[in-house]
Amino acid sequence: MLKIAVIGAGSLLGRELVDTLEPRECSVLPLTHGPMTRDEEFGDLVMFAPEAALLEGIELVILAETPAAPELLTGYQGRVLDLRAEPEPSLEPMPLVGTWPAGKIALRGRPALEQVLGTIPRLVEGLGEVSGTHLQSVAHLGDRGVDGLMEQTAAIFKGEDPEIEKLGYRAAFEVVPQAPRGRMITVRVPAFHGDLLILHLRAAEGRTLARLEAPQGVEWREHPASSREVAVSPFLLAHFAPAEEGRTGILTLGFDPILWGVLMPVLRLLDL
Repeated sequence: MLKIAVIGAGSLLGRELVDTLEPRECSVLPLTHGPMTRDEEFGDLVMFAPEAALLEGIELVILAETPAAPELLTGYQGRVLDLRAEPEPSLEPMPLVGTWPAGKIALRGRPALEQVLGTIPRLVEGLGEVSGTHLQSVAHLGDRGVDGLMEQTAAIFKGEDPEIEKLGYRAAFEVVPQAPRGRMITVRVPAFHGDLLILHLRAAEGRTLARLEAPQGVEWREHPASSREVAVSPFLLAHFAPAEEGRTGILTLGFDPILWGVLMPVLRLLDL
């Protein structure tokens, strides 16, 4: 049985990790990122104040939040998986396929966008070029994103100018395009959960595009999914609309950024 400690178990991401890992072949120790508050002590999830002694015998530490005492991991000999919104950049990212690579002690997570883009060759054959738009909800920021959008929305309803310190930008009722990265542009939208990818596909030379059988975790839809449908589904919701000649097409993918960016990759990485 794999022994895992989750630091930041009281956060949105931390709670999801604990709930996902506990039913599987592992023992999970939920730790706070710092001293427990009264609300945490009487919450549904019983957590422990982080102490180095608690990590004895722990095989893997998952960072959902930064521990208040950086020295907590000093001398720790097990593996570390950094899933914070801003992970340690010097760490190697987790692989897109397969389990934990041999000889690696520490890895960082990958954005959900990278994880989902990696599924495209298993969804459509004949691919050549891919470009498109990523409509990004605030859920990728965890509690900070959800709470920030909620607070901004409440302020606007009261006729007040919303504070942007928590998110760094005005999210409520705003659509905020980001600078393009290659053939992909991200647009931040005022949705709590549910990201959408609208991809323009072009077939490789001499090939035509064709939809493949849905792999595990993917569900083909007869229409493009809404962000609400995505937020309540455990699947990657896909819709493909090819042009008549099959040389081009539009692939729409809907996904929950925590499920597809963290939970499913972690289970695959740990072979759970």
